[in-house]
Amino acid sequence: MSGSLWLKPPGPGSGPGPGSGPGPGSGSDTLPAIPRPRRDGADVTAADAATDPMNELAERLDVFIASAVHPDEIAAILESDGMTDEYIRLTYGRHDSFGLAEELYARVPRSFPEPGAAPDPWKVSLTACLLRGLIFALPGLAYLLGAPLLEGPQDRLGLPAGTLTLLAGALIGWVWDQTLSHRAYSWLGLGDRRAAGRTLLVGAPVGALLGTAAALAVPGGPPFSYAFAAGQAFYVGAATVLLVLGRERVLLAALAPMAGGALLALFVDLPVPVRVALLVVSLLAACTLALRELPLADGLRSAVHRIRASAARRPGQGPVRWQMLRGAEEDFAPRGPRIGDSVPYGVFGLGTGLLVLYAALGEVLAGGPAEAVAAPSAVALTLSMGPAEWLLHRFRSGSLSGLQGARSPGAFRRRMLATLTRCLAVYLTVLLALGLAGTLLWPGAPMLTEVRIATLLLLGAVMWTGLLLQSFGAVRPAAVVCSSAAVAQSLALLTGLGQPRAVQLVVAGAAAAVLATLVCLLLGRATAHR
Repeated sequence: MSGSLWLKPPGPGSGPGPGSGPGPGSGSDTLPAIPRPRRDGADVTAADAATDPMNELAERLDVFIASAVHPDEIAAILESDGMTDEYIRLTYGRHDSFGLAEELYARVPRSFPEPGAAPDPWKVSLTACLLRGLIFALPGLAYLLGAPLLEGPQDRLGLPAGTLTLLAGALIGWVWDQTLSHRAYSWLGLGDRRAAGRTLLVGAPVGALLGTAAALAVPGGPPFSYAFAAGQAFYVGAATVLLVLGRERVLLAALAPMAGGALLALFVDLPVPVRVALLVVSLLAACTLALRELPLADGLRSAVHRIRASAARRPGQGPVRWQMLRGAEEDFAPRGPRIGDSVPYGVFGLGTGLLVLYAALGEVLAGGPAEAVAAPSAVALTLSMGPAEWLLHRFRSGSLSGLQGARSPGAFRRRMLATLTRCLAVYLTVLLALGLAGTLLWPGAPMLTEVRIATLLLLGAVMWTGLLLQSFGAVRPAAVVCSSAAVAQSLALLTGLGQPRAVQLVVAGAAAAVLATLVCLLLGRATAHR
């Protein structure tokens, strides 16, 4: 050993006391007095107890002895300070350091110091999370602003004109951009912001074109619904770019003209050209700001380089696919995230999107009246994503505190369950408040009955627990459960099986129970929180 492990500063009283003999390395040639064994029944005076070398040693090493989990830790401290077995036999009357350590371990009670306050890596601003939730919901005002342009007879399902056109484009764009966002975030996690920018530069326009194509594939919509769906698709692509790159405030500024016009339209009948102009201004602003964040020059150079390399490559001169070793002329390039790892995030987005859609339109799609559209429920779920994100971070902070304070796996599991219950209860309370407020403020909205409230809360539990599993990397089980629930509800809708409200309640309850079980099983282990 290189030196003593004692952390107490040297000074008076830090070494062996008078009468106990000089410590090792003290430079004295006088051997310490050998402790004599006492006769049975002999009285021990206060002076004898005060000069007992064992008491002095235990007092000097009290912090180390109390926090030791095994006597060998104490023996290591004694040996590191230069105490030989001979010295221990002469001074303390014990055979060796291990015997002395065992007696010290038994004499001093256990006392483990509490860990110091560590910085919380999961602490985020509540304001930033609420801002993201607001940004998720604000585009819904565009439908209010463009409503006069979407007037027409109801479609074959009894929905307002153009609804199916807009839903088809929105669902396809949502799935694509969920997948694209994960891939871009993966590049950001690897520290390669330029690669993330190139991914968004290619993926966002492709997603916009796919959403537009899906909308055009739905026949029978009003002419303006197709233009509106195309603008919706391009906005989703631009918003994905800005949100992934952390430009929420920039996106909020782009939405300001449209949101202001929609709020003004509640009190003033705006002319159609003004409505169209406000929609176009916000769309162009979002797309322009997104393009400004993307590496256009870098992307063009990369595309030109790949085209030239592909054109210059002759048949038979390409890389051998089965060759394992790289040649000296090959440049090593680190592999990025696999595309297959991002697909489950798109499937999860599709499943949750369909569940929210059925919560709003399930009764109408099953043949109910158009007045049964529960739009406030969909708006409440969208707005609640801001508090949901903040509560996910609060759960991670609580689980980190549980790791620091728990003394056993069972104690950590109990702390984790308490934190989970608290965060989920807060989220469902916020969701219920948003649902009630939206129902009271939305003109002609159906009342929130007990069944509707239960369905809304169960659906909220499905989404929050699914996002929780997704944040821990367990996105595949969450995607399977949510997509299975969406498929089950779709089959019930197509076959006319059961009453729509009862089907929604049963499906949401079953999915919530399965996801809650998965959370307890997968996140109840301390190793899942590393």
